Amino acid sequence: MKPISRRTLITTGVAAAAGASGLAVADRMARRYGLIPPDCHGIYGPGETLTYAAQRVLTTHSLAREFPRSMISKAPFANPTAPPTDGFKRLQAGGFSDWRLVVDGMVARPLSLSLADLRSLPVSTQITEVACEEGWSYVAEWIGNPLAHVLKEAGPLPQVRYMVYSSFDPEWWDSIDMADALHPQTLLTWGMNDGELPVSFGGPLRMRVPRQLGYKSVKYVVRLTATDSMKGFGKGLGSASPEGGYAWYAGI
Repeated sequence: MKPISRRTLITTGVAAAAGASGLAVADRMARRYGLIPPDCHGIYGPGETLTYAAQRVLTTHSLAREFPRSMISKAPFANPTAPPTDGFKRLQAGGFSDWRLVVDGMVARPLSLSLADLRSLPVSTQITEVACEEGWSYVAEWIGNPLAHVLKEAGPLPQVRYMVYSSFDPEWWDSIDMADALHPQTLLTWGMNDGELPVSFGGPLRMRVPRQLGYKSVKYVVRLTATDSMKGFGKGLGSASPEGGYAWYAGI
């Protein structure tokens, strides 16, 4: 990705303010600098591109707000879900001893990690908010491994642009770019509020992307795939979310 100056960004922003023609200018600028989201096509494509490009220029290293323990939400929390399949229930009945996280794709060292393996890696905690586009939210403590540390074990190849993460439910998947994948607050979480991550909130493993809306924090994660292109994953839009009408990039 070529560096982009503040002057260029301001110029693009002024152009965008001019309306549809500005969006076209912004789209061309984003393409020039490689700031193109997978869902860049269609009627909303220029707007999605402008949003993503502006966020990447201005907030690549910014942090999501973290809260004191006194602000952790009281139970019950919003959006609990039932175990996704009978196969999952069988793993749950065995204490997830046979559960594995697979890391594959464009990596030097493909991995198959148990929960014990993950807990032996560097651990991080954060108290952040899950915010849903539909209006609900809650604050919780999340405990797990920075995704960057897991990727360091696997060794992504230099050309990798995206990390695809898939749920035990094959229709539930998403992806993030490498800026978010390597961000220190992006966690593979297996703990919540001083305990194990409950199954109803994504246990045994949930992705936490606190700089984006809640639907990016996919539950029941079982696979990470490094790739340089979203072609071949679903409809090529970057996740199941834009296939259902949501944006691929959901920055807060």
